[in-house]
Amino acid sequence: MSHTETQPAAVAGTEPVFSPALSAQEGIAAATDLFEETFGEAPDGVWYAPGRVNVIGEHTDYNGGLALPIALPHRAHLALRRREDRIIRLVSPQTRETVDVLDLDAIGPKGSTGEVRHWNAYVAGVAWALEQDGLGPLSGFDAALYSCVPLGGGLSSSAALECATAVALDDVCALGLAGPADAPDDAGRARLVKACIRAENEMAGAPTGGMDQSASMRCRAGHALELDCRDGGVTHVPFDLAAEDLTLLVIDTKAKHSLVDGQYGARRQACEDAAQILGVELLADITEDTLADALATLEASGRSDAAVLVARTRHVVTEIARTQRLVALLQDGTPLAGQKLAQAGALMNASHESLRVDYEVTCPELDVAVAAARAAGAYGARMTGGGFGGSAIALVDSSAVDAVARAVVDAYAEHGFAAPAFLNAAPSAPAGRLA
Repeated sequence: MSHTETQPAAVAGTEPVFSPALSAQEGIAAATDLFEETFGEAPDGVWYAPGRVNVIGEHTDYNGGLALPIALPHRAHLALRRREDRIIRLVSPQTRETVDVLDLDAIGPKGSTGEVRHWNAYVAGVAWALEQDGLGPLSGFDAALYSCVPLGGGLSSSAALECATAVALDDVCALGLAGPADAPDDAGRARLVKACIRAENEMAGAPTGGMDQSASMRCRAGHALELDCRDGGVTHVPFDLAAEDLTLLVIDTKAKHSLVDGQYGARRQACEDAAQILGVELLADITEDTLADALATLEASGRSDAAVLVARTRHVVTEIARTQRLVALLQDGTPLAGQKLAQAGALMNASHESLRVDYEVTCPELDVAVAAARAAGAYGARMTGGGFGGSAIALVDSSAVDAVARAVVDAYAEHGFAAPAFLNAAPSAPAGRLA
């Protein structure tokens, strides 16, 4: 469903609007100013965590498969000061008139008497999850959020907030897990990731896998993160697009995006049902070699939704294989150019088609954005994130970014869609401290 009822439609010929990333100093200043204005004193520091886009490997995380995200230069900035009691006070630019006050001793999961609402669940939920993991008791804190990760664009604005909170609490409560962004403690960060996932699943009620939080916490600049979602293992894959005069253009469709309206959960449940029928723990246990037999078993299951289970399983297994192929391409030590670049683009295109046909998580805005980008010269384009709205990505020559973006704007105008927004996704650094 689009936002065309509340946002103006795109106008052909209109210049594309790009969402800028804040510099480190701009992020520090914005978060600190909001903190001091609200709480009347200086914070202990400012921490950040990036949003992410996934290059390939969609809806594979909760199936134990592979994903290949990068961290964005767009970040959530959190100015935070440790308290001596168990109170949490939170503010953002949207809530500066009313400071939200919570009690660490009273908060609990969604559906409990201590349920925490709205964006507060992503912050307070991390503190709750860290304590549940035996890392408490923690002190309360005051925090001011200032984020430039576009909301609702499928770029993991919630995971960025969780991870910024996690590294801040790790620092001020001396948990000793994260290490600095330029010399991260990967094992410690993996533990923080688990707390962030638990906050999202149990406190916010969004049944996501762990790819978003892993990207925000564990990526490296100039690299994509090959993430094994079964065991949490990672490999840093060279992906220095600027060196190849390439850009990963992100297209924020402005279509409605929500992971808590049941559609995402329904896809996850279908995968769990298929795995149970097939007698495997996770769909990642099915390989391309065994896929045909697995699909035949599902077809013969007698279930009324057998055709749906077949389609969902086919996407997951083939998407994992596409991710493996792209990783192998990027690791071969040759420039991302020529036939290699064409192969990478073809894998991205095939991923989108699988998500459109077999997983049914695209929408008209996503499909139009992808088609327009390809027609304007993108080597490959696909939706990214959970789907049902959100963003698409296109791999393009850096010199062609504006032309591709204009082509998407014009295509949106032809369809009467709300104007999209854009950002450039340079593979960036993980969560850490700024000041």
